[in-house]
Order: sequence, then structure tokens, then C-alpha cells
Amino acid sequence: MKALILSGGKGTRLRPLTYTGAKQLVPVANKPVLWYGIEGIVAAGITDIGIIISPETGEEVRARTGNGDRFGAQITYLLQEQPAGLAHAVKVGLPFLGASPFIMYLGDNLIQSDLKVFLHTFKTQDLDALILLRSVSNPSAFGVAKIDENGKVLQLLEKPVVPPSNLALVGVYFFSAAIHAAIDQIQPSARGELEITDAIQQLIDHQKKVEACTLEGWWLDTGKKDDLLEANRIILDTLDPCTQNITQADVDDRSQILGRVQIGARSVVLNCTIRGPVVIGEDCHLENCFIGPYSSIADRVTLIDTDLEHSVILQGAKIVGIHDRIIDSVIGRRAQLTVAPKRPKALRFLIGDDCQIELM
Repeated sequence: MKALILSGGKGTRLRPLTYTGAKQLVPVANKPVLWYGIEGIVAAGITDIGIIISPETGEEVRARTGNGDRFGAQITYLLQEQPAGLAHAVKVGLPFLGASPFIMYLGDNLIQSDLKVFLHTFKTQDLDALILLRSVSNPSAFGVAKIDENGKVLQLLEKPVVPPSNLALVGVYFFSAAIHAAIDQIQPSARGELEITDAIQQLIDHQKKVEACTLEGWWLDTGKKDDLLEANRIILDTLDPCTQNITQADVDDRSQILGRVQIGARSVVLNCTIRGPVVIGEDCHLENCFIGPYSSIADRVTLIDTDLEHSVILQGAKIVGIHDRIIDSVIGRRAQLTVAPKRPKALRFLIGDDCQIELM
């Protein structure tokens, strides 16, 4: 059994952050989204992993993620020249996959459920495809399944105008080698892409063994700012209630650390209140700040005279002199943000890497 993780694409929904970096490397609780998928796959016992990368961000993904040693896996990188659809990514991965069954995992997705449960179903029932479904409020934005009263998959449609159900396809699939012949039989959709839903429909139409499991836990596609913040909130909420790890940081006596808080090595905290769940990286400098719940602050961040909560601050960002609270924000790497007096009481941002912003 192998795994194919898709980490290509242009990340248009997370711009401006993804003008300069891969969306799959944007951190959730200070860890790249992509790494959660790798860890889940390895935990299911699959260690031979191929990662589809793009020309724009592939080298960054390769440099950050490495050869797989840190995960106990072996990683092979596969270049997809153009984002021509999920089924096209499988075609790109064919030299790596060969005749092996495999799990396909979209690298910007997070799921709560243990993959071992679904892998067991896929293997014991000797399936050609196992899809995961989750009820959603906006099915037109997803691939959607039509099922009968017994749960049998009848039809799959990609982003239908009139959805036949509210059951969206989660970005995790299990396939036998039969999927390759199915992909060879489909044509690009109206979007100009080879759709994986069309390939699975080919399997269904040719009486191959296709089943579905309904996902009970949470599922998050982190391709938009609000989804990324929600993923950050959920992951931080999984911190052990007894967790407080600040021993490697320099925290002065005037600071208050409340609840589930982790602060990395060599970080300095002066006259701050930090109310968890919060994760702060290494080599940060925080002074005269309030850091509210559900905030993740990456390495080498400087925060002075700043209030924030429910936000994600990426590596090397610098925020100085903001007394009005920053909420629901994502601040890119090395961005610099300063503010003059007499501003509104709450501020929301999505700021890309290397920006400099002064609010007057």
C-alpha cells in the first residue's frame, strides 16, 4: 500500500499568503498543514509516500518536508507541471504507484478520524475505491455523491449547480490499480481538468467495487483564511487540559500565563498576559502584549504593545504598537505591521509575506 499526497496547485484561495509560498505549508498550531496528513498516513502503517508538487512551490515543499525521515517514511517527489485536475495528478504519480493500491490525500485537508479504520474497510472488502463523505451546508462547492436508501453510491458530480445531496467528497480516497484504466477513459471537464469524480464514476459504471464511508469527526479544507483559522482553533483545542510548557522560555515575573500554553526555546516574554490555548514558537520576543485564546505564533516573531486573539502569525512577523485588538487574522512571514493612535476597536487582517503596513 502506498500513499499519494497532492501538494501542488497555485493556492489562489489563500492569496496573498500563497503568492510566495505553498498553501500546504501554512502552519496550523505551528505545524504545516501538509505534515498532519503525512503523520496520519504513517500512523495508518503506510510509509511509502509520493508527494505531487508544482513548479511554483515544489522546491519549498521539498526543502521543508525532506525525505521523510522525520516522519518514519520514505518520500518521493513528483512534479505536476500544470494543475490539470486530481485525476491528472494520479497520472503523474503512476510511475511511483505502479500496480499498488494507494490512498490519495489532498495536502491542504485535515480530518479527525483515524485512517486505519477506513484502510481496514478498503482491504477487507477488496474494494476498487473507497470514498469518504461528509454532510455540508454548501454542497455546490464540492464533489457530491448521490446515494440510494441503502447507502450505495450511484453517482458523483463535481461542483453541481443543483446538488443531488448534501454529501461532499472528503479529500481522502482509497484506490486499487483499477483507477488508472478509469482515468484513461475520461476526458477533461468543462473546467479543463481531469476530474477524479469522473474517474470514480467510470468505476461505478463498469460495476467495479465502490463504497462510501461517512465521516463522523471534523473535516477541514484549509484553503481559505476562515477555514485555516478554524483548523487552528480545533487543533489547539486538542491540547491536553494540563498542558503548559514554558520551561525553555524566559518569562518575567510580571507576566501571567493562563491555561494551555506552549512557548518555544529562547523566546522572551515581558509583562504579557497569555491566555491559552496558545502556541508560541522559538526565538520570539513578546513585550507588553495580551495574547488571547486560539492564537498560534511561529518562530522569530516580535510582538510589542500588541493585543491579539484567534489569529495565526507566521515566521519572522513583527507587530508593534497595536493596542486595538487584532482578531481573526493571518499575518504572513516577515510582515511588519505598526499603527498610530485612535484606531477602531478591532482589526482583521489577511497579510501576505514581506508586507509592511502602517495604520494612520
